[in-house]
Amino acid sequence: MVLASFLFATMGVCVKLASSDFNSAEIVFWRGVIGILFMGAYARSRDIPLSTTVPWMHAWRSLIGVASLSAWFYALTKLPLATAMTLNYMSSVWIAAFLVGGALIYRQAEKQGTLVMTVLAGFAGVVLILRPTIEQDQMFAGLIGLLSGLGAALAYMQVMALSRIGEPEARVVFYFALGTIVAGGMAMAVTGISTIEHYTDWRTVLWLLPVGILASVGQLCMTRAYASGATLVVANLQYSGIVFAAIYSLALFGDQIPWQGWLGIALIVASGVTATVLRSRAAPDAPAEEH
Repeated sequence: MVLASFLFATMGVCVKLASSDFNSAEIVFWRGVIGILFMGAYARSRDIPLSTTVPWMHAWRSLIGVASLSAWFYALTKLPLATAMTLNYMSSVWIAAFLVGGALIYRQAEKQGTLVMTVLAGFAGVVLILRPTIEQDQMFAGLIGLLSGLGAALAYMQVMALSRIGEPEARVVFYFALGTIVAGGMAMAVTGISTIEHYTDWRTVLWLLPVGILASVGQLCMTRAYASGATLVVANLQYSGIVFAAIYSLALFGDQIPWQGWLGIALIVASGVTATVLRSRAAPDAPAEEH
């Protein structure tokens, strides 16, 4: 999950650079095109068949994943960046809420309590780094941003469901890339495309390549993490993406990190380490799928 978060943060830098020449719909579309080619080649090299007996489960994962991504893009256009990112990163809090709700039903909530606290501590670190704000006239956009985090949580839960029935990670990522092609293509039909000059200049087109590859490898790592790791630990480690993004902002774009941000980074790192240690001490030999 830490590697996935690093790859997604690096992809975000490439998206930021590509967005000066291509709109969001184009970036989503080409991310899917490059992703499907990359994952197709990866699956073939590993002799992983791409045919599936559960197409509707993949369709649901792609639908909620793309819907979450679209909701986040909308929130990004209407809200301050920090607010939109914070609402999207609430996916880990939603996952904790789902798991605690299930634990309460089966009267096992005491097994999850400490790990849930580490997730909430990590989210507090996110808030310290981003320090989100929202105005009265941004309430609808805030609701959409909140739903983006909920959708992401549902997508991650669907990833776990697919893994439990034996679907390989490469196949899951391949079909999600296919979903982004469909969604990006439909959006491009509404928003239009960039000028032909942008597509004939290799210096601008070049940024689309790492977006697709980094997204694919990041999705592969994230899928493996949620498929084989303790869910609450993985959800907590997902916050490390904010740390990587903050470091990129400092190193590449000259953004300053105030003391609250450094405190938030320390809190995220500490909560991730604590969650991992607690998990290993509680069940050092337990199966990875035990959630």
